[in-house]
Amino acid sequence: MDHKFYDVKAKKAVTTAVTEGKIYGEKSNPRYAVCGKTKDGRSLTCFISKADYEAFQKKGVKFAKAAKK
Repeated sequence: MDHKFYDVKAKKAVTTAVTEGKIYGEKSNPRYAVCGKTKDGRSLTCFISKADYEAFQKKGVKFAKAAKK
């Protein structure tokens, strides 16, 4: 499934395949994100709404709790 990401290095929007989903934050205030990769292998992240999160789950994207640093 493809999604639109903003590529900071190229300073433009790009559309690429979603590789995974992540959930950031506390249980009381979660933030949902999808991740992708550019053609040259750089990581892209886009934060999404809960409605988009549920739509991605229905389409088979797996979401995992992000590791704390």
